[in-house]
Amino acid sequence: MSKRNRDLVNDPIAQTLKQMTIPVIVGMIMLMSFSIVDTYFVSLLGTDELAAISFTFPVTFTVISLNIGLGIGTSALIAKYLGSGDDHMAKEFGTGAIMLSVILVGALSIIGVFSIEPIFGLMGASSDQMPHIRQYMVLWYVSGVFLAIPMVGNSVLRAAGDTKTPSIVMALGGLINAVFDPILIFGLGPIPAMGIQGAAAATLIAWIVASTYVLYLLSVKRHLILPRLLTLDEFKFTTPKILKIGLPAAGANMLTPVAGGILTAIVASYGPEAVAAWGVGSRIESIASIVVLALSMTLPPFISQNFGADKIGRVAQAYCFTMRFVIIWQLGVAMLMMLLSPYIALIFADEKEVIELLQLFLFIVPLGYGLQGIIILTNSSLNAMHKPMAALILSVLRLFVFFVPFSFLGSQLYQLEGMFWAGIAANFCTAAVAYIWFTRLLKQESVTEMVVQQ
Repeated sequence: MSKRNRDLVNDPIAQTLKQMTIPVIVGMIMLMSFSIVDTYFVSLLGTDELAAISFTFPVTFTVISLNIGLGIGTSALIAKYLGSGDDHMAKEFGTGAIMLSVILVGALSIIGVFSIEPIFGLMGASSDQMPHIRQYMVLWYVSGVFLAIPMVGNSVLRAAGDTKTPSIVMALGGLINAVFDPILIFGLGPIPAMGIQGAAAATLIAWIVASTYVLYLLSVKRHLILPRLLTLDEFKFTTPKILKIGLPAAGANMLTPVAGGILTAIVASYGPEAVAAWGVGSRIESIASIVVLALSMTLPPFISQNFGADKIGRVAQAYCFTMRFVIIWQLGVAMLMMLLSPYIALIFADEKEVIELLQLFLFIVPLGYGLQGIIILTNSSLNAMHKPMAALILSVLRLFVFFVPFSFLGSQLYQLEGMFWAGIAANFCTAAVAYIWFTRLLKQESVTEMVVQQ
Protein backbone atom coordinates (compact mmCIF):
# COMPACT_ATOMS: atom_id res chain seq x y z
CA MET A 1 0.00 0.00 0.00
CA SER A 2 1.52 3.28 -1.14
CA LYS A 3 1.93 5.97 1.48
CA ARG A 4 -0.09 8.22 -0.80
CA ASN A 5 -3.01 5.79 -0.77
CA ARG A 6 -5.31 4.86 2.12
CA ASP A 7 -6.54 1.46 3.20
CA LEU A 8 -10.18 2.00 2.35
CA VAL A 9 -11.34 -1.42 3.54
CA ASN A 10 -9.83 -1.26 7.04
CA ASP A 11 -9.20 2.34 8.19
CA PRO A 12 -11.85 4.13 10.34
CA ILE A 13 -14.74 5.28 8.15
CA ALA A 14 -15.31 8.89 9.25
CA GLN A 15 -11.60 9.70 9.51
CA THR A 16 -10.85 8.09 6.14
CA LEU A 17 -13.61 9.99 4.33
CA LYS A 18 -12.54 13.24 5.96
CA GLN A 19 -8.88 12.80 5.02
CA MET A 20 -9.82 11.85 1.46
CA THR A 21 -12.37 14.63 0.99
CA ILE A 22 -10.50 17.70 2.26
CA PRO A 23 -7.87 17.59 -0.53
CA VAL A 24 -10.63 17.06 -3.10
CA ILE A 25 -12.43 20.17 -1.84
CA VAL A 26 -9.33 22.20 -2.62
CA GLY A 27 -9.10 20.66 -6.08
CA MET A 28 -12.79 21.16 -6.80
CA ILE A 29 -12.57 24.81 -5.77
CA MET A 30 -9.83 25.25 -8.34
CA LEU A 31 -11.87 23.37 -10.95
CA MET A 32 -14.96 25.47 -10.32
CA SER A 33 -12.82 28.59 -10.29
CA PHE A 34 -12.56 28.15 -14.06
CA SER A 35 -16.18 29.17 -14.52
CA ILE A 36 -16.24 31.68 -11.64
CA VAL A 37 -13.10 33.48 -12.82
CA ASP A 38 -14.35 33.42 -16.41
CA THR A 39 -17.71 34.79 -15.30
CA TYR A 40 -16.14 37.62 -13.30
CA PHE A 41 -13.83 38.85 -16.04
CA VAL A 42 -16.44 38.39 -18.77
CA SER A 43 -18.93 40.38 -16.64
CA LEU A 44 -16.56 43.34 -16.98
CA LEU A 45 -17.15 43.25 -20.75
CA GLY A 46 -20.90 43.92 -20.39
CA THR A 47 -24.33 42.34 -19.86
CA ASP A 48 -24.53 40.87 -23.40
CA GLU A 49 -21.23 39.02 -22.92
CA LEU A 50 -22.28 37.87 -19.43
CA ALA A 51 -25.60 36.59 -20.79
CA ALA A 52 -23.73 34.83 -23.62
CA ILE A 53 -21.42 32.93 -21.27
CA SER A 54 -24.44 32.08 -19.11
CA PHE A 55 -26.00 30.34 -22.12
CA THR A 56 -22.85 28.23 -22.58
CA PHE A 57 -22.94 26.64 -19.11
CA PRO A 58 -25.42 23.82 -19.89
CA VAL A 59 -23.50 22.92 -23.05
CA THR A 60 -20.00 22.99 -21.55
CA PHE A 61 -21.30 20.95 -18.62
CA THR A 62 -22.51 18.32 -21.12
CA VAL A 63 -18.91 17.68 -22.15
CA ILE A 64 -17.77 17.79 -18.54
CA SER A 65 -20.56 15.35 -17.65
CA LEU A 66 -19.31 12.84 -20.21
CA ASN A 67 -15.89 12.96 -18.56
CA ILE A 68 -17.45 12.67 -15.10
CA GLY A 69 -19.44 9.63 -16.20
CA LEU A 70 -16.40 7.91 -17.69
CA GLY A 71 -14.48 8.78 -14.54
CA ILE A 72 -17.21 7.17 -12.42
CA GLY A 73 -17.06 3.99 -14.48
CA THR A 74 -13.26 4.00 -14.31
CA SER A 75 -13.16 4.57 -10.57
CA ALA A 76 -15.77 1.89 -9.82
CA LEU A 77 -13.95 -0.77 -11.85
CA ILE A 78 -10.41 0.07 -10.74
CA ALA A 79 -11.39 0.37 -7.06
CA LYS A 80 -13.12 -3.01 -7.17
CA TYR A 81 -10.10 -4.64 -8.82
CA LEU A 82 -7.77 -3.05 -6.27
CA GLY A 83 -10.08 -4.17 -3.46
CA SER A 84 -9.84 -7.74 -4.74
CA GLY A 85 -6.04 -7.48 -5.30
CA ASP A 86 -5.88 -7.51 -9.13
CA ASP A 87 -3.44 -4.62 -9.80
CA HIS A 88 -2.63 -5.49 -13.43
CA MET A 89 -6.26 -5.42 -14.49
CA ALA A 90 -6.65 -2.08 -12.72
CA LYS A 91 -3.80 -0.64 -14.84
CA GLU A 92 -5.30 -1.96 -18.06
CA PHE A 93 -8.69 -0.42 -17.33
CA GLY A 94 -7.10 2.90 -16.35
CA THR A 95 -5.29 3.09 -19.68
CA GLY A 96 -8.38 2.10 -21.63
CA ALA A 97 -10.52 4.68 -19.87
CA ILE A 98 -8.23 7.58 -20.79
CA MET A 99 -8.07 6.44 -24.42
CA LEU A 100 -11.84 6.05 -24.58
CA SER A 101 -12.50 9.46 -23.04
CA VAL A 102 -10.33 11.25 -25.60
CA ILE A 103 -12.09 9.49 -28.48
CA LEU A 104 -15.62 10.13 -27.21
CA VAL A 105 -15.07 13.73 -26.11
CA GLY A 106 -13.32 14.48 -29.40
CA ALA A 107 -16.32 13.18 -31.34
CA LEU A 108 -18.77 15.13 -29.14
CA SER A 109 -16.74 18.32 -29.56
CA ILE A 110 -16.72 18.03 -33.37
CA ILE A 111 -20.50 17.65 -33.34
CA GLY A 112 -20.74 20.58 -30.96
CA VAL A 113 -18.80 22.97 -33.19
CA PHE A 114 -21.15 22.35 -36.13
CA SER A 115 -24.32 22.69 -34.05
CA ILE A 116 -23.69 25.92 -32.11
CA GLU A 117 -26.40 28.01 -33.80
CA PRO A 118 -29.27 25.48 -33.62
CA ILE A 119 -28.54 24.41 -30.03
CA PHE A 120 -28.16 27.90 -28.58
CA GLY A 121 -31.03 29.16 -30.72
CA LEU A 122 -33.30 26.58 -29.08
CA MET A 123 -32.11 27.79 -25.68
CA GLY A 124 -33.28 31.31 -26.49
CA ALA A 125 -30.02 33.06 -27.37
CA SER A 126 -30.56 36.22 -29.40
CA SER A 127 -28.80 37.18 -32.63
CA ASP A 128 -26.78 39.77 -30.67
CA GLN A 129 -25.50 37.11 -28.25
CA MET A 130 -24.76 34.41 -30.85
CA PRO A 131 -21.41 35.88 -32.09
CA HIS A 132 -20.13 36.00 -28.50
CA ILE A 133 -21.26 32.41 -27.92
CA ARG A 134 -19.54 31.17 -31.08
CA GLN A 135 -16.28 32.95 -30.20
CA TYR A 136 -16.24 31.26 -26.82
CA MET A 137 -17.51 27.79 -27.71
CA VAL A 138 -15.36 26.94 -30.75
CA LEU A 139 -12.16 27.27 -28.72
CA TRP A 140 -13.75 25.72 -25.62
CA TYR A 141 -14.65 22.56 -27.58
CA VAL A 142 -10.96 22.14 -28.45
CA SER A 143 -10.07 22.41 -24.77
CA GLY A 144 -12.72 19.78 -23.98
CA VAL A 145 -10.49 17.08 -25.48
CA PHE A 146 -7.63 18.02 -23.15
CA LEU A 147 -10.10 18.25 -20.26
CA ALA A 148 -10.81 14.51 -20.63
CA ILE A 149 -7.30 13.37 -19.70
CA PRO A 150 -6.90 14.99 -16.26
CA MET A 151 -10.53 14.34 -15.25
CA VAL A 152 -10.43 10.60 -16.01
CA GLY A 153 -6.79 10.37 -14.89
CA ASN A 154 -7.74 11.85 -11.53
CA SER A 155 -10.41 9.15 -11.19
CA VAL A 156 -7.65 6.56 -11.47
CA LEU A 157 -5.76 8.24 -8.64
CA ARG A 158 -8.86 8.49 -6.44
CA ALA A 159 -9.73 4.83 -7.04
CA ALA A 160 -6.34 4.00 -5.51
CA GLY A 161 -7.17 6.14 -2.46
CA ASP A 162 -5.05 9.16 -3.47
CA THR A 163 -7.12 12.34 -3.37
CA LYS A 164 -4.29 14.79 -2.70
CA THR A 165 -2.63 14.57 -6.11
CA PRO A 166 -5.82 15.23 -8.11
CA SER A 167 -6.26 18.36 -6.02
CA ILE A 168 -2.77 19.51 -6.94
CA VAL A 169 -3.56 18.92 -10.62
CA MET A 170 -6.75 20.98 -10.41
CA ALA A 171 -5.00 23.70 -8.41
CA LEU A 172 -2.35 23.91 -11.12
CA GLY A 173 -5.00 24.21 -13.83
CA GLY A 174 -6.98 26.79 -11.84
CA LEU A 175 -3.90 28.93 -11.25
CA ILE A 176 -2.93 28.89 -14.92
CA ASN A 177 -6.49 29.79 -15.92
CA ALA A 178 -6.65 32.67 -13.42
CA VAL A 179 -3.34 34.10 -14.64
CA PHE A 180 -4.15 33.94 -18.36
CA ASP A 181 -7.82 35.02 -18.13
CA PRO A 182 -7.30 38.81 -17.72
CA ILE A 183 -4.27 38.78 -20.02
CA LEU A 184 -6.09 37.13 -22.92
CA ILE A 185 -9.49 38.78 -22.37
CA PHE A 186 -8.24 42.37 -22.07
CA GLY A 187 -4.78 42.10 -23.65
CA LEU A 188 -1.36 42.96 -22.26
CA GLY A 189 1.54 44.53 -24.17
CA PRO A 190 1.93 42.74 -27.51
CA ILE A 191 -0.86 40.28 -26.62
CA PRO A 192 -4.10 41.53 -28.22
CA ALA A 193 -7.42 41.67 -26.35
CA MET A 194 -9.47 38.60 -27.33
CA GLY A 195 -12.62 39.46 -25.39
CA ILE A 196 -14.82 36.53 -24.44
CA GLN A 197 -12.71 34.21 -26.61
CA GLY A 198 -9.76 34.89 -24.30
CA ALA A 199 -11.57 33.12 -21.45
CA ALA A 200 -11.79 29.95 -23.56
CA ALA A 201 -8.14 30.29 -24.61
CA ALA A 202 -7.03 30.50 -20.96
CA THR A 203 -8.96 27.31 -20.21
CA LEU A 204 -7.34 25.55 -23.17
CA ILE A 205 -3.82 26.41 -21.99
CA ALA A 206 -4.63 25.22 -18.46
CA TRP A 207 -5.92 21.84 -19.61
CA ILE A 208 -3.00 21.20 -21.97
CA VAL A 209 -0.56 21.64 -19.09
CA ALA A 210 -2.68 19.51 -16.73
CA SER A 211 -3.02 16.71 -19.31
CA THR A 212 0.73 16.51 -19.87
CA TYR A 213 1.43 16.32 -16.14
CA VAL A 214 -1.25 13.67 -15.42
CA LEU A 215 -0.07 11.33 -18.20
CA TYR A 216 3.52 11.53 -16.95
CA LEU A 217 2.43 10.98 -13.35
CA LEU A 218 0.19 7.96 -14.02
CA SER A 219 2.44 6.13 -16.49
CA VAL A 220 5.98 6.93 -15.31
CA LYS A 221 5.95 7.89 -11.61
CA ARG A 222 3.01 5.94 -10.15
CA HIS A 223 2.64 3.05 -12.60
CA LEU A 224 -1.16 3.19 -12.26
CA ILE A 225 -1.66 2.88 -16.02
CA LEU A 226 0.34 1.08 -18.70
CA PRO A 227 3.15 3.16 -20.30
CA ARG A 228 1.69 2.53 -23.76
CA LEU A 229 -1.55 2.49 -25.69
CA LEU A 230 -3.69 -0.62 -25.40
CA THR A 231 -3.71 -3.12 -28.22
CA LEU A 232 -6.93 -3.39 -30.20
CA ASP A 233 -7.87 -6.60 -28.37
CA GLU A 234 -7.18 -5.00 -24.97
CA PHE A 235 -9.19 -1.94 -25.91
CA LYS A 236 -12.10 -4.11 -27.06
CA PHE A 237 -11.97 -5.97 -23.73
CA THR A 238 -11.91 -2.90 -21.46
CA THR A 239 -14.28 -0.62 -23.38
CA PRO A 240 -17.57 -2.53 -22.87
CA LYS A 241 -16.95 -2.86 -19.13
CA ILE A 242 -16.12 0.83 -18.75
CA LEU A 243 -19.11 1.85 -20.83
CA LYS A 244 -21.43 -0.49 -18.91
CA ILE A 245 -21.04 1.79 -15.88
CA GLY A 246 -19.59 4.91 -17.50
CA LEU A 247 -22.18 5.40 -20.25
CA PRO A 248 -25.27 5.36 -18.00
CA ALA A 249 -23.33 7.52 -15.51
CA ALA A 250 -22.37 9.92 -18.29
CA GLY A 251 -25.95 9.89 -19.55
CA ALA A 252 -27.24 10.66 -16.07
CA ASN A 253 -24.78 13.55 -15.74
CA MET A 254 -25.52 14.82 -19.25
CA LEU A 255 -29.23 14.98 -18.42
CA THR A 256 -28.41 17.78 -15.97
CA PRO A 257 -27.29 20.27 -18.64
CA VAL A 258 -30.17 19.16 -20.89
CA ALA A 259 -32.57 20.06 -18.11
CA GLY A 260 -30.46 23.16 -17.46
CA GLY A 261 -30.94 24.19 -21.07
CA ILE A 262 -34.71 23.87 -20.71
CA LEU A 263 -34.64 25.91 -17.51
CA THR A 264 -32.43 28.53 -19.17
CA ALA A 265 -34.99 28.80 -21.97
CA ILE A 266 -37.72 29.38 -19.36
CA VAL A 267 -35.58 32.04 -17.67
CA ALA A 268 -34.78 33.65 -21.05
CA SER A 269 -38.45 34.57 -21.44
CA TYR A 270 -37.88 37.10 -18.63
CA GLY A 271 -35.09 38.90 -20.52
CA PRO A 272 -31.27 38.99 -20.71
CA GLU A 273 -31.00 40.37 -17.17
CA ALA A 274 -32.72 37.24 -15.84
CA VAL A 275 -30.41 34.99 -17.89
CA ALA A 276 -27.36 36.86 -16.58
CA ALA A 277 -28.54 36.46 -12.96
CA TRP A 278 -29.40 32.78 -13.54
CA GLY A 279 -25.99 32.08 -15.06
CA VAL A 280 -24.08 33.73 -12.21
CA GLY A 281 -26.26 31.97 -9.64
CA SER A 282 -25.62 28.59 -11.26
CA ARG A 283 -21.87 29.12 -11.10
CA ILE A 284 -22.01 30.25 -7.47
CA GLU A 285 -24.06 27.11 -6.76
CA SER A 286 -21.08 25.02 -7.85
CA ILE A 287 -18.92 26.63 -5.18
CA ALA A 288 -21.67 26.42 -2.56
CA SER A 289 -22.00 22.68 -3.23
CA ILE A 290 -18.25 22.07 -3.23
CA VAL A 291 -18.28 19.72 -0.23
CA VAL A 292 -21.03 17.60 -1.78
CA LEU A 293 -19.19 17.48 -5.10
CA ALA A 294 -15.98 16.50 -3.31
CA LEU A 295 -17.76 13.70 -1.46
CA SER A 296 -19.19 12.50 -4.77
CA MET A 297 -15.55 11.94 -5.80
CA THR A 298 -14.35 10.25 -2.58
CA LEU A 299 -17.36 8.23 -1.40
CA PRO A 300 -17.60 6.05 -4.57
CA PRO A 301 -14.05 4.59 -4.42
CA PHE A 302 -14.59 3.91 -0.70
CA ILE A 303 -17.85 2.11 -1.47
CA SER A 304 -16.42 0.26 -4.49
CA GLN A 305 -13.38 -1.07 -2.62
CA ASN A 306 -15.50 -2.24 0.31
CA PHE A 307 -18.07 -3.69 -2.09
CA GLY A 308 -15.24 -5.58 -3.82
CA ALA A 309 -14.03 -6.81 -0.41
CA ASP A 310 -17.61 -7.88 0.55
CA LYS A 311 -17.83 -5.40 3.44
CA ILE A 312 -21.41 -4.17 2.97
CA GLY A 313 -21.66 -3.06 6.61
CA ARG A 314 -18.94 -0.46 6.06
CA VAL A 315 -20.76 0.73 2.92
CA ALA A 316 -23.97 1.26 4.90
CA GLN A 317 -22.18 3.11 7.72
CA ALA A 318 -20.35 5.40 5.28
CA TYR A 319 -23.54 6.20 3.35
CA CYS A 320 -25.65 7.07 6.42
CA PHE A 321 -22.85 9.14 7.99
CA THR A 322 -22.40 11.11 4.78
CA MET A 323 -26.13 11.82 4.35
CA ARG A 324 -26.43 13.26 7.86
CA PHE A 325 -23.35 15.40 7.36
CA VAL A 326 -24.40 16.99 4.05
CA ILE A 327 -27.83 18.01 5.32
CA ILE A 328 -26.32 19.87 8.29
CA TRP A 329 -23.44 21.36 6.27
CA GLN A 330 -25.54 22.61 3.37
CA LEU A 331 -28.08 24.18 5.73
CA GLY A 332 -25.22 26.24 7.18
CA VAL A 333 -24.11 27.19 3.66
CA ALA A 334 -27.65 28.32 2.80
CA MET A 335 -27.81 30.58 5.85
CA LEU A 336 -24.45 32.11 4.96
CA MET A 337 -25.49 32.77 1.36
CA MET A 338 -28.67 34.48 2.51
CA LEU A 339 -26.66 36.84 4.69
CA LEU A 340 -24.08 37.55 1.98
CA SER A 341 -26.48 37.73 -0.99
CA PRO A 342 -26.43 41.57 -1.31
CA TYR A 343 -22.62 41.65 -1.37
CA ILE A 344 -22.26 38.69 -3.74
CA ALA A 345 -24.72 40.28 -6.18
CA LEU A 346 -22.75 43.54 -6.24
CA ILE A 347 -19.54 41.67 -7.14
CA PHE A 348 -20.98 40.05 -10.27
CA ALA A 349 -23.48 42.62 -11.54
CA ASP A 350 -23.85 46.35 -12.12
CA GLU A 351 -27.40 46.67 -13.43
CA LYS A 352 -30.11 47.05 -10.80
CA GLU A 353 -32.41 44.37 -12.22
CA VAL A 354 -29.61 41.78 -12.44
CA ILE A 355 -28.59 42.53 -8.85
CA GLU A 356 -32.17 42.14 -7.58
CA LEU A 357 -32.75 38.85 -9.42
CA LEU A 358 -29.42 37.43 -8.29
CA GLN A 359 -30.24 38.30 -4.67
CA LEU A 360 -33.59 36.53 -5.03
CA PHE A 361 -31.82 33.44 -6.38
CA LEU A 362 -29.29 33.41 -3.52
CA PHE A 363 -32.00 33.88 -0.91
CA ILE A 364 -34.17 30.95 -2.01
CA VAL A 365 -32.34 28.30 -4.08
CA PRO A 366 -29.58 27.39 -1.52
CA LEU A 367 -32.26 26.06 0.87
CA GLY A 368 -32.47 22.99 -1.36
CA TYR A 369 -28.74 22.28 -1.57
CA GLY A 370 -28.78 19.71 1.27
CA LEU A 371 -31.55 17.74 -0.41
CA GLN A 372 -29.68 18.02 -3.69
CA GLY A 373 -26.62 16.63 -1.89
CA ILE A 374 -28.52 13.48 -0.92
CA ILE A 375 -29.50 12.96 -4.55
CA ILE A 376 -25.99 13.51 -5.92
CA LEU A 377 -24.32 11.22 -3.38
CA THR A 378 -26.92 8.48 -3.72
CA ASN A 379 -26.48 8.61 -7.48
CA SER A 380 -22.70 8.24 -7.21
CA SER A 381 -23.11 5.50 -4.60
CA LEU A 382 -25.35 3.50 -6.94
CA ASN A 383 -22.65 3.68 -9.62
CA ALA A 384 -20.05 2.62 -7.06
CA MET A 385 -22.20 -0.45 -6.30
CA HIS A 386 -22.19 -1.20 -10.05
CA LYS A 387 -25.87 -0.22 -10.42
CA PRO A 388 -25.55 2.35 -13.25
CA MET A 389 -29.07 1.92 -14.60
CA ALA A 390 -30.55 2.61 -11.18
CA ALA A 391 -28.50 5.82 -11.04
CA LEU A 392 -29.72 6.78 -14.51
CA ILE A 393 -33.36 6.17 -13.55
CA LEU A 394 -32.89 8.30 -10.43
CA SER A 395 -31.52 11.15 -12.56
CA VAL A 396 -34.45 10.92 -14.97
CA LEU A 397 -36.90 11.01 -12.04
CA ARG A 398 -35.19 14.02 -10.51
CA LEU A 399 -34.91 16.13 -13.65
CA PHE A 400 -37.87 15.24 -15.84
CA VAL A 401 -40.48 13.93 -13.41
CA PHE A 402 -39.86 16.48 -10.66
CA PHE A 403 -37.46 19.35 -11.41
CA VAL A 404 -38.38 20.58 -14.89
CA PRO A 405 -42.18 20.14 -14.53
CA PHE A 406 -42.21 21.68 -11.03
CA SER A 407 -40.04 24.61 -12.16
CA PHE A 408 -42.17 25.29 -15.23
CA LEU A 409 -45.36 25.21 -13.18
CA GLY A 410 -43.82 27.45 -10.51
CA SER A 411 -42.75 29.99 -13.14
CA GLN A 412 -46.21 30.04 -14.67
CA LEU A 413 -47.89 30.63 -11.31
CA TYR A 414 -45.42 32.92 -9.51
CA GLN A 415 -42.78 33.88 -12.14
CA LEU A 416 -39.09 33.45 -11.24
CA GLU A 417 -39.67 33.34 -7.49
CA GLY A 418 -42.13 30.48 -7.99
CA MET A 419 -39.61 28.68 -10.17
CA PHE A 420 -36.96 28.90 -7.43
CA TRP A 421 -39.28 27.54 -4.70
CA ALA A 422 -40.50 24.78 -7.01
CA GLY A 423 -36.92 23.58 -7.41
CA ILE A 424 -36.68 23.03 -3.66
CA ALA A 425 -39.91 21.00 -3.67
CA ALA A 426 -38.55 18.88 -6.55
CA ASN A 427 -35.31 18.19 -4.64
CA PHE A 428 -37.30 17.14 -1.55
CA CYS A 429 -39.34 14.58 -3.50
CA THR A 430 -36.30 13.14 -5.28
CA ALA A 431 -34.17 12.99 -2.10
CA ALA A 432 -36.87 10.93 -0.36
CA VAL A 433 -36.98 8.46 -3.26
CA ALA A 434 -33.16 8.25 -3.42
CA TYR A 435 -32.64 7.56 0.29
CA ILE A 436 -35.34 4.88 0.50
CA TRP A 437 -34.10 3.22 -2.68
CA PHE A 438 -30.45 2.97 -1.62
CA THR A 439 -31.11 1.81 1.95
CA ARG A 440 -33.29 -0.99 0.58
CA LEU A 441 -30.52 -1.95 -1.85
CA LEU A 442 -28.06 -2.17 1.03
CA LYS A 443 -30.40 -4.48 2.95
CA GLN A 444 -30.67 -6.74 -0.09
CA GLU A 445 -26.88 -6.86 -0.50
CA SER A 446 -26.46 -7.64 3.22
CA VAL A 447 -28.84 -10.59 2.94
CA THR A 448 -26.99 -11.83 -0.16
CA GLU A 449 -23.65 -11.55 1.65
CA MET A 450 -24.95 -13.55 4.62
CA VAL A 451 -26.26 -16.31 2.32
CA VAL A 452 -22.92 -16.54 0.48
CA GLN A 453 -20.97 -16.73 3.77
CA GLN A 454 -23.22 -19.56 4.98
